[in-house]
Amino acid sequence: MEKKEKTGKVFLIAGSEPLGSAGVQADIKAITRCGGWAAAALTCIVDEDVRRIKGIHHLPEHLIVSQAESFLSTVGADCIKTGLLPTDGIIRAVADVLRRYRRQPVLVDPVIVNFEGKQLVSDDAIRAYKDELFPLATLITPNVREAEFLLGHPLHDAEADLRRLSEWGCDVLVKSVEEGKYLVDYLYEREKGVLTPHPKKRLALDDRNGTGDTLASAIATHLAKGDDLSTAVMRAEAYMNYFLAGPRYYISADL
Repeated sequence: MEKKEKTGKVFLIAGSEPLGSAGVQADIKAITRCGGWAAAALTCIVDEDVRRIKGIHHLPEHLIVSQAESFLSTVGADCIKTGLLPTDGIIRAVADVLRRYRRQPVLVDPVIVNFEGKQLVSDDAIRAYKDELFPLATLITPNVREAEFLLGHPLHDAEADLRRLSEWGCDVLVKSVEEGKYLVDYLYEREKGVLTPHPKKRLALDDRNGTGDTLASAIATHLAKGDDLSTAVMRAEAYMNYFLAGPRYYISADL
């Protein structure tokens, strides 16, 4: 009898948005396409259109915790991925859940600044990420602007800078570092002391919203299916090349 490939269960703790291109919506699509099973606890509802974010409405901390406990205590996950955690209270509540139920890889995709470098959450929330959540992570996946914000300076030595980001005890993937004609995702594996670049050609995309969510969720899926980290990232990068270069639904404003 042919052995079936494992369908890894990825549990998301993240926000929802109405466009379908980022947040939990993007996560679920990527996980499904990569052969995993997606489940989620919502942290907030983002109200936005293609022009602007109109509001972020937080869910109560006790409800976020209860959603997570409902799944993790009965079904269990093969990987947990966090996304938009908009307050320090929510971050600390999620960290408490992870301390009680963490028996699998944890991928933290920090949402702290946008790609222009604008801070999206409070200083207290950033401290909670550093003190509570990063030390529980298997892998953190900041974009280049978030990495520079955490470092306190522009990225100039990928190996040294990612090694510093790994001092919370986690491996690090920094997304979309600009290098000439390429964007490079750098993976630093802390225990091995190995830096691996994943270059990709720049593409003229009409819509970049959610691409970071998609990559992180693809990695989480392959971790959930049993791949080691370097293999999971390699397969997720291959998926992104297909996802970005192939037919894709673009949202555009009717101006």
